[in-house]
Amino acid sequence: MEKYRIGLISDTHGLLRPEARFALSGVSSIIHAGDICNAAVLEQLEEIAPVVAVRGNNDRGEWAQRLPEKEVLDVGGVKVCVVHDLQDLDVDPASEGIKVVISGHSHRPVVKKERGVLFINPGSAGPRRFRLPISVAFLEIRDGVPKAELEMLEVD
Repeated sequence: MEKYRIGLISDTHGLLRPEARFALSGVSSIIHAGDICNAAVLEQLEEIAPVVAVRGNNDRGEWAQRLPEKEVLDVGGVKVCVVHDLQDLDVDPASEGIKVVISGHSHRPVVKKERGVLFINPGSAGPRRFRLPISVAFLEIRDGVPKAELEMLEVD
């Protein structure tokens, strides 16, 4: 039985909270869906697990230019697409065989399934915006079946 547990984080905007670090401990890898805002956040996440990241609309500078705007991964036979802003998704995931789409940008945590595709937005783990929660998410793939869960972080 193959099992993967991937930590999902987005919109840190230069702040990797200790609560997010704790929540992500023990994952096999981490996906950051953009608006990282500085390379130090990626370095800190790399101390927890290997990281895949995409560039968000607020990611600027030489370090950010190395990040792709979209990444397509194969995780345990499941095709996963990562993009910062869902509006920038330039393919129909269902027709491309993509089973999971991970995005950020809105700061709103969401897990929903449409036309057989699991859409996940882990929300924002960075500075609070309006009254939106601070959150991360997890993607678990077991025997080729993806499932997701959100985790709201208790922060000061």
